[in-house]
Amino acid sequence: MSISEIVQRGWDALAAGDFDTLVADYVDNMIFIMPGQNDVLEGRQRFREALTALGEILPPGFEITSLRQVEGENEVVSILEWASEKIPSSQSTVLFKFEGDKIREERWFVDTEQWKSAF
Repeated sequence: MSISEIVQRGWDALAAGDFDTLVADYVDNMIFIMPGQNDVLEGRQRFREALTALGEILPPGFEITSLRQVEGENEVVSILEWASEKIPSSQSTVLFKFEGDKIREERWFVDTEQWKSAF
């Protein structure tokens, strides 16, 4: 399985609300970084716990309308087109850095002012 397919499997698990399958593809000491958050989540267990509050992390009505992957050496960039109740259309990118076949870092790149206004 390619690393792009691993990332896609994660997006599919997220859409299905299957967070245990999602976090299985991360190393134990992974980090998650999203602009606008006060701190960086460190560790797969903390990441899994944060997923239970997903409704607070994502804007109301958040929906991915298009998704594609660009694969490089030990990394994948997901290009998301998304919408929410207050934002009819936008794009963001998410960088996934790999250690073997597991994700060690997930970093979101968003327009932070637009993201804040979506809440």
